[in-house]
Amino acid sequence: MTDVEEPIVDVEEEPVEVEEEEEFVAVGGATEVKLFGKWSFDDIEIRDISLVDYIACKGDHATYLPHTAGRYQKKRFRKASCPIVERLACCLMRKGRNSGKKLMAVRIVQHTLEIIHLLTDQNPVQVVVDAIINSGPREDSTRVGGAGVVRRQAVDMSPFRRVNYALYLLATGAREASFRNLKTIAECLAEELVNAARGSSNSYAIKKKDEIERVSKSNR
Repeated sequence: MTDVEEPIVDVEEEPVEVEEEEEFVAVGGATEVKLFGKWSFDDIEIRDISLVDYIACKGDHATYLPHTAGRYQKKRFRKASCPIVERLACCLMRKGRNSGKKLMAVRIVQHTLEIIHLLTDQNPVQVVVDAIINSGPREDSTRVGGAGVVRRQAVDMSPFRRVNYALYLLATGAREASFRNLKTIAECLAEELVNAARGSSNSYAIKKKDEIERVSKSNR
């Protein structure tokens, strides 16, 4: 009887070991970081070479959620290393009643990305990056002079300020479009980003950018 039982035990143990190995391989293979578990950062292309250092969406800046709880305001220029989708979420927390409601902002961004994917059938992170590149003014005008004599002088805008201003204009456009309107903020933000990515003048941000550049051109 003992001779018959031993091989049966061996046969039972073998498949268990194989199953454990397979499970381990499956877990170890999931290394790619995807935003909300859906949108990949690998194929994102920043088409403006001057903004590559200021639009953080590659390598270490790829995150599962746009909520890193980083201390980006402690030092000048540190917010350039904040993931770009998180910066968009932070820009939505404006106008007093929305201050500090980051989970709400993250949820809005999540819905926005879903809508963008349905509208364009593209990676929505790429659409956001293109919208920011197209929406930042390249030239602005500043006040020069003193003692009552003030005139405007055209100046070039730094890449860092271009990104900051683009985010501000996109968020402002979406907020104004959704105010006292049946459309949700996510729908308005998605529409704003898609229009800005295409360079369409239906976008609030593109219109403002063109206006700023036109005024500065007249003050050269």
